[in-house]
Amino acid sequence: MEAIYTEIRIALYAIWRMRWLALAVAWGFCLIGWVMVMRVPAAYESSARISVQVKSLLADGSEGDVQKGIDRVRQSLTSTEILKKVVRTVSNGERPLTSSEALSLIGALRGGISITAQGEDLLEIKTRISLKGISEQQTAFIVRNVTQKLIDIFVQENLVGNRANNAETLDFLEQELARRAKELADVDRRRAQIVQETMGSLPGSGSLEQRMDAARNEMMTIESSLMSARSSLAAMNGQIAATPAQIPAGGAMGAVDSIDQRIGQLEGQLSEAVSRGWTEKHPDVIAIRAQLGQLRAERARGGTRSVPMAPNPVYVSIRSMQAERQGNVAALEARKAQLTGDVTRIAQRQLTAPGSQIDQSRLDRDYDVLREQYNKLLGQRESAKLRADASGKTAGARFRVIDQPSLPRQPAAPNRTFLLTGVLVAGVVVGAGVAFAKSQLASVYTTTQQLAKASGLPVLGSISEVITSETRAVRRKQMMWFSSAAAGLPGMFMLLMLIEFIKRIMVS
Repeated sequence: MEAIYTEIRIALYAIWRMRWLALAVAWGFCLIGWVMVMRVPAAYESSARISVQVKSLLADGSEGDVQKGIDRVRQSLTSTEILKKVVRTVSNGERPLTSSEALSLIGALRGGISITAQGEDLLEIKTRISLKGISEQQTAFIVRNVTQKLIDIFVQENLVGNRANNAETLDFLEQELARRAKELADVDRRRAQIVQETMGSLPGSGSLEQRMDAARNEMMTIESSLMSARSSLAAMNGQIAATPAQIPAGGAMGAVDSIDQRIGQLEGQLSEAVSRGWTEKHPDVIAIRAQLGQLRAERARGGTRSVPMAPNPVYVSIRSMQAERQGNVAALEARKAQLTGDVTRIAQRQLTAPGSQIDQSRLDRDYDVLREQYNKLLGQRESAKLRADASGKTAGARFRVIDQPSLPRQPAAPNRTFLLTGVLVAGVVVGAGVAFAKSQLASVYTTTQQLAKASGLPVLGSISEVITSETRAVRRKQMMWFSSAAAGLPGMFMLLMLIEFIKRIMVS
């Protein structure tokens, strides 16, 4: 922190040593800047607001069309004929304008007129003028008179409500709609012919690619469902193989279920499984053969089973569920076979009719474009009819001046207060910068540390300056001169600010 403080002191001392140079540069910079600022002609601005049916008269309601209508009005107001008419009737508050002043005013008005929409039914007309060779008071009167004249012309000539074009617009839209409708019918007829030639009896809708994608997607779904159905059927078969068809009847007497009968039932189930194509490694086949082995071993030992038997309700329920699963698998396999055939036919049609497919895609694109254009024209025709009906029921465009053109009290540009202050600050900064740069070029060392660092030798000491009374008197006089010259800079700034303040009072 101490090093930073020391560097700041050294920099300030360097500027102080070159204070006369800094003051001269600041004076020169400020004088040039202030002269340029004061020579810039003041631009005055006057505005007025008019109530007008913007949406119904300028456009069909959309933001883009409203802006186009406003641009059209602005181009009309800034045309050479309108500007000449405005200038001929404008005065500066004391006398009519001369020819040179009129030409200068026309040039300023071409880029100084702006029209903006405020809300739905308000237009703001704003005029900004900057003229050379004319006092600011006269410029303020001129800009107010120009704005008033523009409003008068705006209302008289009904620039926004051009009802004469409504009939022509409707005729044009009707012709375009008829032409687009004929083109749509032709494209529709050609599309139907191509569809009949290329699609034929193919399933689905859309182009060949779309139908192929739909068939393949459905095929993937069917395959997934078929795998799930087969897995469910296999599980059901396993359950029915492990479930006996009959169970002992509780409390029943007299019925005898021999081992031979049980063996016969199991052999029948095994035959049914083999007929279905199950291999020896199938879990149901393994379970049936295990039960047969047990029963045959028991019969070899001479055992019998004399137990009353009854149908097993679980076995009956599982058999019904098995039949349902088998039907589902059969339906899915049939649908898969059908989709396989459809995919094959579509692929063959794609190979045999590539030209028709290209024509179909092109016609589909043309049809979409034509339909979009037709719908847009249809909406524009309805909007034009509404505008025509509204114009026919009214006696022209309806205007009402909300805010009369104002007489500007102060210039809209430039901001001389800000610019004069900026020039003063910039002059001081530039003067100090030049003085500091000049001091860095001189081989003068302010402190012993600077000298030691520059020479690379140790500094044994320093000798203070001895100021005599005569030297002190001379320096005091120089300081008075410097203070007076430095005080003149803000004094000149205050004088220019006073002049600017007086100008504003004279305008108001």
